[in-house]
Amino acid sequence: MIIAPSILAADFAKLGEEAKRAEDAGADHLHIDIMDGHFVKNLTLGPRTVAAMKRSCSLFLDVHLMIYTPYDYVEQFVESGADQITFHFEATEDVMETIDFIHRCGIKAGLAFCPETSESMMVKYIDKVDNLLLMTVNPGYGGQKFIPEVLDKVRFVRALSEKVVIQVDGGINLETANEAVKAGANALVAGSYLYHHANMKQAILELRGLGR
Repeated sequence: MIIAPSILAADFAKLGEEAKRAEDAGADHLHIDIMDGHFVKNLTLGPRTVAAMKRSCSLFLDVHLMIYTPYDYVEQFVESGADQITFHFEATEDVMETIDFIHRCGIKAGLAFCPETSESMMVKYIDKVDNLLLMTVNPGYGGQKFIPEVLDKVRFVRALSEKVVIQVDGGINLETANEAVKAGANALVAGSYLYHHANMKQAILELRGLGR
């Protein structure tokens, strides 16, 4: 079980410390949301923030691009220290070209899907990516309510592949994570639940124990 706290829910006044706090609490990855104000209406972070996170902790940096034309930004995020770049199927017509380019840069590639996107669109990419991210909220803002209908898509993908990493992101807490894990997810992105928890380490341990 891969546990990835989302830095979007952290205290932006001390991002470096918040990244280290996730590492000290036992996280596997640090999830970094990049939003361009176009693909989604929110604006967040950029390559310099990823570079700062790289200096602040030794966690695997899971960079989630919620931006149009992601191909154009791959090199910047690779140079900044990304260990995995996940981009949205809905944000580009150059899906395979972008996956291949990320792999040629020597890091892992992930593909994300919005809740309304049909699972039929996922089939051809399952064995092409290292991570399939199924959004369990509409992308753009943290703190939204989990969309349970996405669990059917998780089950669909898991039935097709035992190997692919299925990541869920949005509205994740102990209850919704348990549902997602039962459906076949094996990577959990949690923002508010972890960063606002009184004991992040305990919360991570509880999430990691799901499905055992």
